[in-house]
Amino acid sequence: MKLINEIVAKHATHTAWRRALHAQPELAYQETFTAEFVADKLGEFGIPFESGVGRTGIVATLHAGSGRRRVGLRADMDALPLQEMNDFAHRSQTAGVMHACGHDGHTVMLLAAAEYLAATRDFDGTIHFIFQPAEEGEAGAKAMMDDGLFTRFPVDGVFGLHNWPWLAPGTLAVRPGPMMAAFDTFEVTVRGRGGHAAAPHLAIDPVVVAAQLIQSWQHIVSRTVDPLESAVVSVTQVHAGNAWAVIPEEVVLRGTVRTFNPQVQALIEQRLQTIAQGITSAHHCEFEWRYEQRYPPTINSEVETEFAARAATSVFGADSVRRDLPPSMGSEDFGWMLIEQPGSYAWLGSGGHTDCLLHNPRYDFNDEILPLGASYWVTLARQFLNNTKNV
Repeated sequence: MKLINEIVAKHATHTAWRRALHAQPELAYQETFTAEFVADKLGEFGIPFESGVGRTGIVATLHAGSGRRRVGLRADMDALPLQEMNDFAHRSQTAGVMHACGHDGHTVMLLAAAEYLAATRDFDGTIHFIFQPAEEGEAGAKAMMDDGLFTRFPVDGVFGLHNWPWLAPGTLAVRPGPMMAAFDTFEVTVRGRGGHAAAPHLAIDPVVVAAQLIQSWQHIVSRTVDPLESAVVSVTQVHAGNAWAVIPEEVVLRGTVRTFNPQVQALIEQRLQTIAQGITSAHHCEFEWRYEQRYPPTINSEVETEFAARAATSVFGADSVRRDLPPSMGSEDFGWMLIEQPGSYAWLGSGGHTDCLLHNPRYDFNDEILPLGASYWVTLARQFLNNTKNV
């Protein structure tokens, strides 16, 4: 690997930064400590920045040379509503909140790259360092865009990455086209007639109806969606009752849908609601329905993906750049940015550090990849800005 020596030399410092952020996790749009930490470091580096973009986001801007090309590099900052089960010194100090997805590491890798680039200014153009809030289900990317992100900080390409425990450190995966799926949510409230559990014939049991809904919805992908298309329907929450001998008045079901194709997305939304309406009507229940398309799919553009792959090849070597991995049914609000601007989203290998994967209460970011991600960011920014024509 061809890592940047100056970044490698500061690994202990960057690790300390990452662990400080891990110990102080914050949920979506509450990233005040994290934003202040980022702002303090940017001030030390001498990089001007604007706070409060998308509520708690920060965008820092660095110019060098006379080039007119502009690039955006994005890191997410928020944590998850999850109780940490680790017992190391830098574990979360906030009950019920933890960095279980590595956004603390993403933030520090981008800070480390900004630190180096501010000190050397060995590039030609403009770099916008985008520190985004609220990636975990609350669309912080869209909030920044609604706040004029790309109008105030125009770019010719925007790039993101995520640590990927399924890949070995020193490996980067990227592909043109779909990378991550769309993220939709649904909620149905089934209302029956409550009663004594020993006399179900006098009640209308919404629990039985909800069970039929769950089973029927699972047939949508296998029997309605084209088998050559990818889709997921998952019921993730069931809320009903609070007593042993009482048939409850209502049941609330919630879940998520993941797709790549907008036509498949629309089909599943329609089928979910039609099935809910039919089954509840057949059992003399009422229902309330809510469906929300939260994140679009993350679709990488071809030219920018080639930039990402070439930068990764320069840092990690050609054999460590994976272009053959299938897209993930997980979701990323970076997809909002890719609707408005060309760009690319990559997975940076972080495996081998722990058996725990993302969103696990025992997860911890692998600090060994901090200089890898920072070196990739620097190399990508240089190559993108110094290129005056398409790859």
